[in-house]
Amino acid sequence: MQPLANVTPLKPAPRAGAIEVRHVGQVFRTSSQDVVALEDVSIDVKPGQFVVLVGPSGCGKSTLLMMMAGLLRQASGIITINNAPISKPDPNRVGVVFQEPSLFPWLTAEENVEFPLALRGVAKSERRARAQDALQLVGLDGFGKRHPHELSGGMKQRVSIARGLVQDPPVLLMDEPFAALDEQTRMTMGDELLRIWAATGKTVVFVTHSLTEAVYLADEVLVMSARPGRIVDHLQVALPRPRTYDMLSGDTFGSLRDRIWRHIRKSA
Repeated sequence: MQPLANVTPLKPAPRAGAIEVRHVGQVFRTSSQDVVALEDVSIDVKPGQFVVLVGPSGCGKSTLLMMMAGLLRQASGIITINNAPISKPDPNRVGVVFQEPSLFPWLTAEENVEFPLALRGVAKSERRARAQDALQLVGLDGFGKRHPHELSGGMKQRVSIARGLVQDPPVLLMDEPFAALDEQTRMTMGDELLRIWAATGKTVVFVTHSLTEAVYLADEVLVMSARPGRIVDHLQVALPRPRTYDMLSGDTFGSLRDRIWRHIRKSA
């Protein structure tokens, strides 16, 4: 696999992919009480930007991401993508990669990537070509005929990313996609994701619990408070791209990570 350090930092001009979240709240109602999960959340994500959401467990990071995906309706406020509200899943605007690959075990990697295109009635020849292109983009050229049980954890997650990319949405939402991977594979996958982002110019919103991963990947880190989740800090990550592992030991990296940690400790 080509190391990130050898990849040109230039990206294609980003397509429309701006996200606006305005005064969004979420309340989960149970038989005994109402739980306020999110309160007055407002963010802006510029086209082509890589934004990471971090915060303590239960602060509503994944809830906010699912509302951006149109998979969950907010209780208040409005979310727009490409200047239009998002009230239901729209694969033309938004792709989603979940924490678990959730691949169909009876389908090959290629067929798993094709699946959303098949649901939309795309011709077999076209969806096969697009699936092959997506697998090549994520570094799985030649593995399309393998079934999930024949792939490593990192390779399965690459298939999941390819499935999120195959419909070519301008926005890619990622909910802790590397959480189940070992540290070495996780770092490798982070580099692979940055390579894909550099090649596509997509707008990415990425949820993680890892402070190191957040700073390493992001243009901007949004820090959330404990429930009810609010945005309590915006960190601009002024590290050059392409990112390298040497940056992890630098003063700038350490100060950003410490700043995030102080917010999370305060919320605990």
